[in-house]
Amino acid sequence: MKWLKRKAHEQPTLSLEQQQTEKLAEIGAQLWASRQERGFSLEEMVALTKIPRRLLQAIEEGNLDNLPEPIYTQGLIRQFADVLGFNGTEFSSNFPVAAQQVKHHFTENTRSMGQLRPIHLYLLYIFVIVCSVSGLSQLLNNAVLKADYNQNQPHPETVLQPELTQPQKSTVVRPVSDTLTSLKDNRSLQIGVTLKASSWIRVVADGKTEFEGILPEGTHRIWKAQEQLTVKTDNAGGVLMSVNQQEAKQMGEPGKVEEIKIAAQPGS
Repeated sequence: MKWLKRKAHEQPTLSLEQQQTEKLAEIGAQLWASRQERGFSLEEMVALTKIPRRLLQAIEEGNLDNLPEPIYTQGLIRQFADVLGFNGTEFSSNFPVAAQQVKHHFTENTRSMGQLRPIHLYLLYIFVIVCSVSGLSQLLNNAVLKADYNQNQPHPETVLQPELTQPQKSTVVRPVSDTLTSLKDNRSLQIGVTLKASSWIRVVADGKTEFEGILPEGTHRIWKAQEQLTVKTDNAGGVLMSVNQQEAKQMGEPGKVEEIKIAAQPGS
Protein backbone atom coordinates (compact mmCIF):
# COMPACT_ATOMS: atom_id res chain seq x y z
CA MET A 1 0.00 0.00 0.00
CA LYS A 2 2.83 2.42 0.81
CA TRP A 3 4.45 1.66 -2.55
CA LEU A 4 1.22 2.27 -4.42
CA LYS A 5 0.66 5.53 -2.55
CA ARG A 6 4.17 6.74 -3.37
CA LYS A 7 3.71 5.75 -6.99
CA ALA A 8 0.49 7.78 -7.26
CA HIS A 9 2.21 10.94 -6.04
CA GLU A 10 5.10 10.71 -8.48
CA GLN A 11 4.76 13.17 -11.43
CA PRO A 12 6.30 12.37 -14.81
CA THR A 13 9.33 14.56 -15.52
CA LEU A 14 9.24 16.28 -18.91
CA SER A 15 12.39 16.66 -20.88
CA LEU A 16 13.60 20.15 -21.81
CA GLU A 17 12.57 19.61 -25.41
CA GLN A 18 9.05 18.60 -24.34
CA GLN A 19 8.82 21.70 -22.14
CA GLN A 20 9.97 23.85 -25.03
CA THR A 21 7.40 22.26 -27.34
CA GLU A 22 4.54 22.85 -24.88
CA LYS A 23 5.56 26.42 -24.11
CA LEU A 24 6.08 27.22 -27.78
CA ALA A 25 2.53 26.02 -28.51
CA GLU A 26 1.15 28.36 -25.83
CA ILE A 27 3.30 31.28 -26.90
CA GLY A 28 2.52 30.77 -30.58
CA ALA A 29 -1.23 30.67 -29.87
CA GLN A 30 -1.00 33.96 -27.94
CA LEU A 31 1.00 35.65 -30.68
CA TRP A 32 -1.35 34.37 -33.37
CA ALA A 33 -4.42 35.63 -31.46
CA SER A 34 -2.81 39.03 -30.88
CA ARG A 35 -1.85 39.32 -34.54
CA GLN A 36 -5.38 38.47 -35.66
CA GLU A 37 -6.85 40.94 -33.18
CA ARG A 38 -4.64 43.71 -34.52
CA GLY A 39 -5.43 42.81 -38.13
CA PHE A 40 -1.84 42.12 -39.23
CA SER A 41 -1.06 39.60 -41.94
CA LEU A 42 2.07 37.46 -41.82
CA GLU A 43 3.50 39.46 -44.70
CA GLU A 44 3.06 42.67 -42.72
CA MET A 45 4.73 41.06 -39.71
CA VAL A 46 7.67 40.07 -41.91
CA ALA A 47 8.10 43.74 -42.84
CA LEU A 48 7.79 44.89 -39.23
CA THR A 49 9.96 42.24 -37.55
CA LYS A 50 12.43 41.51 -40.39
CA ILE A 51 11.91 37.83 -39.57
CA PRO A 52 11.34 35.35 -42.45
CA ARG A 53 7.73 34.24 -42.90
CA ARG A 54 8.49 30.56 -42.37
CA LEU A 55 9.95 31.27 -38.92
CA LEU A 56 6.99 33.45 -37.88
CA GLN A 57 4.62 30.73 -39.03
CA ALA A 58 6.62 28.07 -37.18
CA ILE A 59 6.40 30.09 -33.95
CA GLU A 60 2.64 30.55 -34.29
CA GLU A 61 2.14 26.84 -35.06
CA GLY A 62 4.45 25.73 -32.25
CA ASN A 63 6.61 23.85 -34.73
CA LEU A 64 9.93 23.55 -32.92
CA ASP A 65 11.52 21.45 -35.67
CA ASN A 66 11.38 24.33 -38.14
CA LEU A 67 13.04 26.78 -35.79
CA PRO A 68 16.75 27.37 -35.05
CA GLU A 69 18.45 26.63 -31.72
CA PRO A 70 16.32 27.49 -28.67
CA ILE A 71 18.46 30.47 -27.70
CA TYR A 72 17.85 32.00 -31.15
CA THR A 73 14.18 31.02 -31.07
CA GLN A 74 13.83 32.90 -27.78
CA GLY A 75 15.21 35.99 -29.50
CA LEU A 76 12.74 35.61 -32.38
CA ILE A 77 9.87 35.33 -29.91
CA ARG A 78 11.05 38.47 -28.12
CA GLN A 79 11.15 40.43 -31.39
CA PHE A 80 7.76 39.07 -32.50
CA ALA A 81 6.18 40.00 -29.15
CA ASP A 82 7.69 43.50 -29.09
CA VAL A 83 6.05 44.37 -32.42
CA LEU A 84 2.66 43.18 -31.14
CA GLY A 85 2.89 45.40 -28.07
CA PHE A 86 4.04 42.86 -25.46
CA ASN A 87 7.07 43.18 -23.23
CA GLY A 88 9.25 41.06 -25.48
CA THR A 89 11.92 40.25 -22.90
CA GLU A 90 9.41 39.13 -20.29
CA PHE A 91 7.25 37.33 -22.84
CA SER A 92 10.12 35.35 -24.35
CA SER A 93 11.45 34.34 -20.93
CA ASN A 94 8.53 31.88 -20.72
CA PHE A 95 10.24 29.84 -23.42
CA PRO A 96 12.70 27.59 -21.52
CA VAL A 97 16.32 27.59 -22.55
CA ALA A 98 18.91 25.41 -20.85
CA ALA A 99 21.68 27.19 -19.00
CA GLN A 100 24.28 25.25 -20.93
CA GLN A 101 22.75 26.45 -24.20
CA VAL A 102 23.08 30.07 -23.05
CA LYS A 103 26.63 29.42 -21.94
CA HIS A 104 27.40 27.69 -25.23
CA HIS A 105 25.95 30.64 -27.15
CA PHE A 106 28.03 33.11 -25.14
CA THR A 107 31.15 31.00 -25.54
CA GLU A 108 30.68 30.72 -29.29
CA ASN A 109 30.23 34.47 -29.64
CA THR A 110 33.30 35.14 -27.52
CA ARG A 111 35.30 32.63 -29.51
CA SER A 112 34.17 34.20 -32.77
CA MET A 113 35.24 37.63 -31.54
CA GLY A 114 38.55 36.23 -30.47
CA GLN A 115 39.07 34.66 -33.86
CA LEU A 116 38.61 38.03 -35.49
CA ARG A 117 41.61 39.56 -33.79
CA PRO A 118 44.56 37.89 -35.48
CA ILE A 119 43.72 38.37 -39.14
CA HIS A 120 40.10 39.34 -39.62
CA LEU A 121 40.43 42.56 -37.67
CA TYR A 122 43.66 43.29 -39.51
CA LEU A 123 41.84 42.88 -42.82
CA LEU A 124 38.99 44.98 -41.47
CA TYR A 125 41.39 47.80 -40.60
CA ILE A 126 42.86 47.66 -44.10
CA PHE A 127 39.37 47.75 -45.61
CA VAL A 128 38.41 50.81 -43.55
CA ILE A 129 41.64 52.60 -44.51
CA VAL A 130 41.13 51.80 -48.20
CA CYS A 131 37.54 53.04 -48.08
CA SER A 132 38.62 56.24 -46.33
CA VAL A 133 41.37 56.93 -48.86
CA SER A 134 39.03 56.12 -51.74
CA GLY A 135 36.34 58.41 -50.34
CA LEU A 136 38.83 61.25 -49.83
CA SER A 137 40.19 60.78 -53.34
CA GLN A 138 36.69 60.86 -54.80
CA LEU A 139 35.91 64.02 -52.83
CA LEU A 140 39.04 65.73 -54.11
CA ASN A 141 38.33 64.63 -57.69
CA ASN A 142 34.82 66.03 -57.47
CA ALA A 143 36.20 69.32 -56.16
CA VAL A 144 38.71 69.52 -59.01
CA LEU A 145 36.07 68.66 -61.61
CA LYS A 146 33.74 71.28 -60.19
CA ALA A 147 36.49 73.90 -60.25
CA ASP A 148 37.34 73.01 -63.87
CA TYR A 149 33.69 73.14 -64.82
CA ASN A 150 33.23 76.58 -63.25
CA GLN A 151 36.43 77.82 -64.89
CA ASN A 152 35.33 76.65 -68.33
CA GLN A 153 31.86 78.17 -68.04
CA PRO A 154 31.50 81.37 -70.14
CA HIS A 155 31.36 84.61 -68.23
CA PRO A 156 27.86 86.14 -68.18
CA GLU A 157 29.16 89.20 -70.00
CA THR A 158 30.66 86.98 -72.71
CA VAL A 159 27.37 85.16 -73.19
CA LEU A 160 25.56 88.42 -73.63
CA GLN A 161 27.87 89.65 -76.41
CA PRO A 162 25.96 89.17 -79.65
CA GLU A 163 29.03 89.55 -81.82
CA LEU A 164 30.19 86.12 -80.69
CA THR A 165 27.31 84.54 -82.56
CA GLN A 166 26.82 87.16 -85.26
CA PRO A 167 29.93 87.56 -87.41
CA GLN A 168 28.69 90.81 -88.95
CA LYS A 169 27.13 93.84 -87.42
CA SER A 170 25.79 97.11 -88.79
CA THR A 171 26.31 100.52 -87.30
CA VAL A 172 24.11 103.47 -88.10
CA VAL A 173 25.05 106.96 -86.92
CA ARG A 174 22.09 109.24 -86.87
CA PRO A 175 22.74 112.89 -85.96
CA VAL A 176 19.86 114.64 -84.30
CA SER A 177 18.94 118.08 -85.59
CA ASP A 178 18.93 121.04 -83.22
CA THR A 179 15.50 121.91 -84.47
CA LEU A 180 13.96 119.04 -82.44
CA THR A 181 11.79 120.32 -79.64
CA SER A 182 13.57 118.36 -76.95
CA LEU A 183 16.90 119.89 -77.94
CA LYS A 184 15.48 123.39 -77.85
CA ASP A 185 14.28 122.88 -74.29
CA ASN A 186 17.40 121.18 -73.01
CA ARG A 187 20.70 120.21 -74.52
CA SER A 188 20.27 116.47 -73.94
CA LEU A 189 19.46 113.39 -75.95
CA GLN A 190 16.80 110.90 -74.94
CA ILE A 191 15.95 107.49 -76.32
CA GLY A 192 13.08 105.25 -75.37
CA VAL A 193 13.28 101.50 -75.96
CA THR A 194 10.31 99.11 -76.05
CA LEU A 195 10.85 95.36 -76.36
CA LYS A 196 8.58 93.45 -78.76
CA ALA A 197 10.57 90.30 -77.96
CA SER A 198 13.17 89.37 -75.37
CA SER A 199 16.48 90.77 -76.61
CA TRP A 200 20.02 91.56 -75.51
CA ILE A 201 20.71 95.29 -75.37
CA ARG A 202 23.67 97.50 -74.56
CA VAL A 203 23.23 101.27 -74.04
CA VAL A 204 26.22 103.65 -73.88
CA ALA A 205 25.59 107.28 -72.89
CA ASP A 206 28.44 109.75 -73.46
CA GLY A 207 30.98 106.92 -73.46
CA LYS A 208 29.64 105.25 -70.30
CA THR A 209 27.81 101.93 -70.42
CA GLU A 210 24.46 102.53 -68.76
CA PHE A 211 22.99 99.08 -69.32
CA GLU A 212 24.01 95.73 -70.77
CA GLY A 213 21.86 92.63 -70.52
CA ILE A 214 18.72 90.87 -71.66
CA LEU A 215 15.39 92.66 -71.33
CA PRO A 216 12.16 90.64 -71.45
CA GLU A 217 9.31 91.22 -73.87
CA GLY A 218 7.15 94.21 -72.97
CA THR A 219 9.91 96.16 -71.20
CA HIS A 220 10.08 99.94 -71.74
CA ARG A 221 13.20 101.85 -70.70
CA ILE A 222 14.47 105.44 -71.18
CA TRP A 223 18.08 106.69 -71.25
CA LYS A 224 19.49 110.22 -71.60
CA ALA A 225 22.83 111.71 -72.63
CA GLN A 226 24.34 115.11 -73.38
CA GLU A 227 26.29 114.34 -76.56
CA GLN A 228 25.84 110.78 -77.82
CA LEU A 229 23.79 107.67 -77.16
CA THR A 230 24.64 104.26 -78.61
CA VAL A 231 22.14 101.38 -78.63
CA LYS A 232 23.18 97.89 -79.68
CA THR A 233 21.02 94.74 -79.83
CA ASP A 234 21.23 91.19 -81.11
CA ASN A 235 17.59 91.19 -82.25
CA ALA A 236 16.92 94.41 -84.11
CA GLY A 237 13.43 93.33 -85.14
CA GLY A 238 12.39 92.90 -81.52
CA VAL A 239 13.33 96.43 -80.39
CA LEU A 240 11.36 99.64 -81.00
CA MET A 241 13.38 102.82 -80.40
CA SER A 242 12.21 106.41 -80.22
CA VAL A 243 14.50 109.47 -80.18
CA ASN A 244 13.50 112.47 -78.09
CA GLN A 245 9.93 111.20 -77.72
CA GLN A 246 9.36 110.93 -81.46
CA GLU A 247 7.55 108.01 -83.07
CA ALA A 248 9.20 104.69 -82.16
CA LYS A 249 10.71 102.71 -85.04
CA GLN A 250 11.99 99.18 -85.34
CA MET A 251 15.80 99.07 -85.12
CA GLY A 252 16.16 96.53 -87.94
CA GLU A 253 15.39 92.99 -89.06
CA PRO A 254 14.49 90.24 -86.56
CA GLY A 255 17.47 88.22 -85.36
CA LYS A 256 20.02 90.71 -86.75
CA VAL A 257 22.68 92.57 -84.81
CA GLU A 258 22.21 96.33 -85.02
CA GLU A 259 24.06 99.23 -83.43
CA ILE A 260 22.68 102.77 -83.68
CA LYS A 261 24.46 105.91 -82.51
CA ILE A 262 22.47 109.05 -81.86
CA ALA A 263 24.60 112.20 -81.72
CA ALA A 264 23.72 115.83 -81.11
CA GLN A 265 24.49 117.95 -84.16
CA PRO A 266 27.27 120.45 -83.45
CA GLY A 267 26.85 124.16 -83.87
CA SER A 268 23.40 124.42 -82.34
